[in-house]
Amino acid sequence: MARYLVVAHQTVTSPELLEQVRVLHEKQKDAEFVLLVPATPVRHLLFRRGDEQDAEATARKRAERGRALFAKKGLPLHDAKVGAPDPAVAIDNEVEADPSYTGFVISTLPAEKSQWLGLDLPRTVRAKYRLPVHHVVAALPPGWR
Repeated sequence: MARYLVVAHQTVTSPELLEQVRVLHEKQKDAEFVLLVPATPVRHLLFRRGDEQDAEATARKRAERGRALFAKKGLPLHDAKVGAPDPAVAIDNEVEADPSYTGFVISTLPAEKSQWLGLDLPRTVRAKYRLPVHHVVAALPPGWR
């Protein structure tokens, strides 16, 4: 059975991410997905809502939003988790705890806005784990530059 670690934060509800997961699920009907939302410091987020300053609480809210949307779209989400603030560390911790992953889906903002792409996260994960990495670039909402 295929098991994918889906890594997202600000893009957790993006149509592009949901479409990539849907495509993978259609190709592998028994595929299972786990959503990992790193607890990115709020000051580093492009999309901030309200006065939330707690990175873990913000990540938990995004994880639950993702869980609800995956369910609404009929996508098999096995779990939604919050990880370390650094996405590479969050991925390492999750893979160490559960080495059964067969691939990754990493969802980022476009290059000019993405801190994760500044870290070269998709390439780093691909090189470290030698597993498929599906990189999804979410479009910015209208009006954002």
